[in-house]
Amino acid sequence: MASMTKKATVYFDPDIHRILRHKAAEMERSISDIINDALKAELAQDMEDLAAFKAREKEPTVSYENLLKKLKADGKI
Repeated sequence: MASMTKKATVYFDPDIHRILRHKAAEMERSISDIINDALKAELAQDMEDLAAFKAREKEPTVSYENLLKKLKADGKI
């Protein structure tokens, strides 16, 4: 079954487009497939970051000044 796709026009820097064309030819894949995979990986990383923030949202905040004081008191700086 064919997957549902949407068409979008994206304008690339000429050098990036040239590199994408060469990479697509070398990998025997379409530019669209390469870009879709790259965007999926980037968005997955964003989701991991958001999950990490969510997991730590109830942690108390520490001011920069207090952090410096603690690091100095512990001999770290």
